[in-house]
Amino acid sequence: MADLKIGRLMMGICQTNCYFIYEEGKQEVIFIDPADKGGYIYDALQERGFSVAGILLTHGHFDHIWGLEELRKKSGAKVYACEAEKELCHDTRLNVSASVGRACSVDADVYVKDGEEITIAGMTCRLIATPGHTEGSCCYYFPEGGFVVSGDTLFADSVGRTDLPTGDMGQLVRSIREKLFVLPEDTRVYPGHGEATEIGHEKQYNPFCV
Repeated sequence: MADLKIGRLMMGICQTNCYFIYEEGKQEVIFIDPADKGGYIYDALQERGFSVAGILLTHGHFDHIWGLEELRKKSGAKVYACEAEKELCHDTRLNVSASVGRACSVDADVYVKDGEEITIAGMTCRLIATPGHTEGSCCYYFPEGGFVVSGDTLFADSVGRTDLPTGDMGQLVRSIREKLFVLPEDTRVYPGHGEATEIGHEKQYNPFCV
């Protein structure tokens, strides 16, 4: 079993959690949601002795993609996203970047289906499609590490907003109950904003999903 570790950088105007996954003693990381300043992210990881082997997007909102192109260019890493998020990633109206004054259109190199496994630098995760926050929102489950990166789907004692394009509250709650609450209760949850939690806690106490 891989000894997986997770680190965090908080970036951008929305204080987005950007995560990097790595194996103990190894240099390559999987980076999730480069929220802003891709050059800074690249340099910060380099200073810690890390290199980016792949980039995962939980969804395509501006506050999760603004740093993508610069990080991709500097690292040469491929970008992965849920196949249902392709239009939102590319459309500056849908991803809200145009509305906040900094239009940003991105495309993933690889679009992944629900349940498909992704292996990068020897580390494997499973994409869990969790529509609701956006049509193509997803989470990345790392069973060997015992954690899931939930993007803006599930927060500590809360859930993602659904008032932006392609959002749907009923669908979001179903995604959480049917896709995330079936994970082991001790699974750590690392959300796109705020602090970490656990599946068992959210099943019992999350007021949106109990």
